[in-house]
Amino acid sequence: MTSRFAHGLNPYSTAHVISTTRTLMRTDGLNVSLASIARRCGITRNFLYSHWKSVSALHLHALKAELAEAFITAARARPSDGTARGIVGHLTEVVRVVRRHPTTAAVARSAPGAFRSAQSATEAPLMQAATERISDLLHPLYSHGGVWGEPALASRPWKILWVARPAALCPEAVGDQDRENTLDAAFTELTLDLLAPWDTATP
Repeated sequence: MTSRFAHGLNPYSTAHVISTTRTLMRTDGLNVSLASIARRCGITRNFLYSHWKSVSALHLHALKAELAEAFITAARARPSDGTARGIVGHLTEVVRVVRRHPTTAAVARSAPGAFRSAQSATEAPLMQAATERISDLLHPLYSHGGVWGEPALASRPWKILWVARPAALCPEAVGDQDRENTLDAAFTELTLDLLAPWDTATP
């Protein structure tokens, strides 16, 4: 009989556990439990608990992986050229990818309170991860040390994230093209304004 874990797939590997969590969260959001992850992976709940301590830790790992994938997807569709306008175009695509991602809608359905809190939270591990990714994108705007070479530029990743969240965490707009266009246009305009001092295309 052929094992469902054939071809070298290790059901205990971190990659497999996180991939499974991501898949489940696309439907059930924060309702995904350790038991459901263990069942889908074909391992025990005790194993998951001993390695990750809580289902919230697995949720966070999965959401960070989805965030990273959103930046990769956006880079394929609309890569940054290192200019302020190129960076904003890329970030606008990231916002669109996050808004349309099934996990965004699933989290909003499964935990509306937590979802609302995420829209106004001032500190959280996922926000830190997003800020770091935005910082990496802004790095080419200042040739002598990147984001951390100029205090004014160093303040922009956090400000951009504040502008991005209302546009990205709005799954109810998906399918309404006018509303999505409005969200994207507002994000683009506000972010271009934030990066205006480094916009070489500005007269």
